[in-house]
Amino acid sequence: MSRIGRMPIALPPGVEVTREGTLLRVKGPLGVLERQIHPEMNVEQDDGVLRVVRPSDEPRHRALHGLTRTLVQNMVTGVTSGFTRNLEISGVGYRAQLQGTKLVLALGYSHPVEVSPPEGISFQVETPTKLAVFGPDKELVGQTAAYIRSRRKPEPYKGKGIRYAGEQILRKAGKAGKVGGAK
Repeated sequence: MSRIGRMPIALPPGVEVTREGTLLRVKGPLGVLERQIHPEMNVEQDDGVLRVVRPSDEPRHRALHGLTRTLVQNMVTGVTSGFTRNLEISGVGYRAQLQGTKLVLALGYSHPVEVSPPEGISFQVETPTKLAVFGPDKELVGQTAAYIRSRRKPEPYKGKGIRYAGEQILRKAGKAGKVGGAK
């Protein structure tokens, strides 16, 4: 039996879960999330607890069991506390600022890079070199953070660019220079 799949999901107060066919809808203080659940997986609700039940011990069902439970847990966590992905910008003149809800990045290009937030996502700029992507949908938060990072990935020689907070960049040695005598 899947250790992750069989764990119950506690429903905090103020969270409602409804299922219509294969569509699972979770409603909470931060919004509403919907997801199509595999039709063979069953989500049971009782006494403020959700359980994901699989029909058999086939390898396919065992794989779906843990996946489904994790996806439902992420939905419940998302509508209660949300998810945050922190990014750091390093480089001379590289910075971020908010203009309304839009994120404007100066990344060494001849023009500023503007990133509009998808529905349900918000940006927070703590300092000009530290920013955060916040929202209830874990996948969308990660995808938006990856999109921002892709505007200027960290390069291996000086480490300039946008990286996730705590990400280690493998650094390369530069040119060795002229080693021989003068010519």
